[in-house]
Amino acid sequence: MIIDFHVHTFPDKIALNTLEKLSKLSCTQYFTDGSVSGLLASMKAASVSYSVNLPVMTHESQVEKVNSSMISGRENLLKQGIVTFGGMHPDYADYKSELLRLKENGIPGIKLHPAYQHTNLTDLKMMHIIDYASQLGLIVLIHAGIDIGIYDHNYADVHQILNVIEEIHPPKFVLAHMGNWACWHDVEQYLVGAPVWFDTAFSIGPLTPCKANHGKLPYLSSNLSDDDFVRIIRKHGADKILFATDSPWESQKDYISRLENTPLTNQEKELIFSVNARQLLSGNNLLV
Repeated sequence: MIIDFHVHTFPDKIALNTLEKLSKLSCTQYFTDGSVSGLLASMKAASVSYSVNLPVMTHESQVEKVNSSMISGRENLLKQGIVTFGGMHPDYADYKSELLRLKENGIPGIKLHPAYQHTNLTDLKMMHIIDYASQLGLIVLIHAGIDIGIYDHNYADVHQILNVIEEIHPPKFVLAHMGNWACWHDVEQYLVGAPVWFDTAFSIGPLTPCKANHGKLPYLSSNLSDDDFVRIIRKHGADKILFATDSPWESQKDYISRLENTPLTNQEKELIFSVNARQLLSGNNLLV
């Protein structure tokens, strides 16, 4: 079984336009059309059993509408292999009621994206959301490190993450992009071994530039080499690594092949591809 713990889809009517805009911003290529049907076709081609769909709230006005869509589609999508998370924005006032609504409707976790929300992870609004979500037993997955399209500031650097761990002790805390994208020295020096999960999204192997890229993006060559990737995994513990692609920004099929071709052992790969994700999601009776 393969579980992709980090994917994104968009409503059909805006999916391609959204991808085009984000592709120009990040100078990277997308690999599906951004729709649910596009994701399902990708999963079938790559033999992915489940994908965890992560909505990103860029404005507080989106919170209730997007979460309602995640809730209403949850059961049907799960039958097709898509696990739906909710989201939250730090400027959304009644965050406790909204997080409780997600919990009561079977949503297992939330995604926070400090860079797209222009809010540092240690901002009190973010800390309160993480704290209450954790009290409810929700998984909290954050974009960690530089964002390839917003590279002037790291809104969730390693030291902010360590502060959250020390202050809140979130029991189900997932750091996307191997702990802190493009800040690999800090991950290896300060973060490996911490009580958090890393997901592998958009972190290993070459990035694919979009046709409009002219070599101006400073972080286009920032992904981990195989050796660095494996070393960080073994220092952190393979039992705390979740396979993830960031589809549509990586090809699920190709990304699986990248991980398969690393010198990780079969036991380590099994943990990363499915066992760890099943354990993290086990309290929600989601997976068959």
